[in-house]
Amino acid sequence: MTRPSHAMIAAAGRGTRMRPLTDAKPKAMVELAGQSLIEHQLQRLENAGVGQVVVNVHHFADLLEAHLSARNSSIEITISDERNCLLETGGGLVRAARHLGSSPFYVMNVDAVWTGHSSALSELGDKMSETTGAKAVLLLARRDRCLGLDTAGDFHMDADGKLRRREAGEIADWYYAGVQLFDPKLLQGFTEERFSTNLLWDVALAEGALYGLELDGFWMHVGDPDSLKLAEQHLATVD
Repeated sequence: MTRPSHAMIAAAGRGTRMRPLTDAKPKAMVELAGQSLIEHQLQRLENAGVGQVVVNVHHFADLLEAHLSARNSSIEITISDERNCLLETGGGLVRAARHLGSSPFYVMNVDAVWTGHSSALSELGDKMSETTGAKAVLLLARRDRCLGLDTAGDFHMDADGKLRRREAGEIADWYYAGVQLFDPKLLQGFTEERFSTNLLWDVALAEGALYGLELDGFWMHVGDPDSLKLAEQHLATVD
């Protein structure tokens, strides 16, 4: 496949766990190492050659729109408006998809940051190209190479990268790292209503079409003030 040219950044959440930092602005505008969280994502996408980005907005939507319109870069940003109806991760993706074309595109959480593995986005494209039938390829972080989460993990991954969910009582080695390459064919049959991306992944899992790629770096889930502070400390040690 050609390199993906489109991406969505999921930025419409209320940022409840990031309070009080989100009492007067959206989580996407919270700063990490002197840059807003959304700027970290936009720069990574720009470096990967992405030219079209859709950002969904809800919490302090006007502030985020103004922030994005003031940027000066080669990326064209389109707003997917969820001011009146927060659609969660799956429904928000359905609404944004009208702007994202018919080829696979990136979907990024605004609070997923990492160091190392600068080629991760392009390698997601390579993985999808070389894997017949893949409908989504998820970037996965090892549980022992991350900060901001402390759970039993999300997925098991076999030698070919095929995924299965962790079952109750199991420990899985991999966290979903908040970035995926997504084939919009998976949206067939879904409508603009509130639902989780997990339902889309369930379809792919049932078809044996959900795959993963190991993040060869250090992943940071920046979801609350404590993890933000830890991420700042980590970034201060990285050249």
